[in-house]
Amino acid sequence: MKKLIPLFVIALATAACGEAGLLDGLGDRSAQIVHGDTSLTTTTVEPVRAQAPLGSVRASDVVWYNDGIAGEGLGNVLEVTTAVWRRGDGVTSVIQASRNEIAAVLPGIQFPELLPDEVGWVTSQLVFDVASGTIDADTAAQFGLWYLEPYSADGGRSAVMWVRPATGADTIGSIIPENTTNGLNLTWVAESFHYRVLCPPELLEDYCWQMAESAMPLSLLLADAQA
Repeated sequence: MKKLIPLFVIALATAACGEAGLLDGLGDRSAQIVHGDTSLTTTTVEPVRAQAPLGSVRASDVVWYNDGIAGEGLGNVLEVTTAVWRRGDGVTSVIQASRNEIAAVLPGIQFPELLPDEVGWVTSQLVFDVASGTIDADTAAQFGLWYLEPYSADGGRSAVMWVRPATGADTIGSIIPENTTNGLNLTWVAESFHYRVLCPPELLEDYCWQMAESAMPLSLLLADAQA
């Protein structure tokens, strides 16, 4: 797998990042105990979360556009899938869905922990086979990474990621790069899913590689954000 070179801060003329929340991170709580003659005083020190690399932001610190969506599906895979499908119009295959819904419908699905720091929003959708109302086998979910508020202007998207179930023809292994006229494509297979990230030519390739290399279970990102 490609090694990342050090990242440098870059100026993005049209970037508009969302506010980064200060969330509890990894690490144990530490306590300082002061012994007096007859009492015990405990002072709890909150853990300090490790900083994201320069030029990067954590996925749990950006705005997830569909979190808390009206009528968010709850329950098992079938119940959540049905709730999302009913949110659509029966014709459109791509339907807005929250992180919770995507993690429930596609157990084990991953998403990059580290994003380019121009990203302030992430949009998330489940993709359906319209004829059956079930999750599409060719593209099960997709994510948009935005430096402008989603859908507020023409453009404003930094990168796109598509996810589909892996097949017998897919092999878990290295990240595969492909340069196209639309930008750099990175594809890889992890566990039971096939991933593809498209980064436009304006985005430094190092950020694209960092996204692919930092992919982790979406359920863990959810737990991090809710801590």
